[in-house]
Amino acid sequence: MRISLIVAILAALGAGTLNVLQVRDKINTLITQRNDYHTQRDTVQGQLNTTNKTLVATQQTLKQTRQDLASAQAAQKKAEADRDVATKNAADLTDKLAKATQDRDTAQANLAAYKATGKSPDEILNLVQLIKQNQDTIDAINGEKAVLTRSVARLNNELLKYTGPDPTIRLRPDLKGKVVVVDPKWDFVVLDIGDDQGLLENGELLVSRDGKLVAKVIVRTVEKDRSIANIMPGWKLGEVFEGDQVTPAHPAS
Repeated sequence: MRISLIVAILAALGAGTLNVLQVRDKINTLITQRNDYHTQRDTVQGQLNTTNKTLVATQQTLKQTRQDLASAQAAQKKAEADRDVATKNAADLTDKLAKATQDRDTAQANLAAYKATGKSPDEILNLVQLIKQNQDTIDAINGEKAVLTRSVARLNNELLKYTGPDPTIRLRPDLKGKVVVVDPKWDFVVLDIGDDQGLLENGELLVSRDGKLVAKVIVRTVEKDRSIANIMPGWKLGEVFEGDQVTPAHPAS
């Protein structure tokens, strides 16, 4: 009996020890699973935070893009309206010029007729004054027409930014100018031609000296009778000096 009791006690102790070991293994497994769950949860939460930040940035970019598009559309409509007004004014001036020219020719014909018929000096003087007035009117209209023509060209150039399939700016084929100032540090030059000569912003010019190409420049600022242009990268074949000639790189046909 005593031996059996001892054997039973030892068996119970062995089973208890085995159960403790099994429970400990299960606890360790649960702890590991819990830690893995926490790690995965933190990873997912971090990804969610990153996604939310990306979404906010994307929404802000979309909002800014819509604002930029609206501004560009408004600028395009304004440029089209200005171009149409300038074109209409130019057409009106053309009509006025034709009428003034006709009046001048009529007055000249009348003057010749009066001279042939021996009219009085006062009558001839009146006709001369009338011819002069008509000529002055013609000169004024031609001046306004030239200004409007440049304005139409400038507005058409502005519209190319929004509607033109070919962004190349075409300049007057007879346009010529000179370099009057050179800044070699920042690679920009000042030219002696501007809006009065028909130069357009973003137009490209070839710089030459003694018939040899020196550089190509692109116009950035246009004023009444002068402009500022930057030397284009890759087109500086030599040093640019004051007095160098400039001509259109893309003359209008």
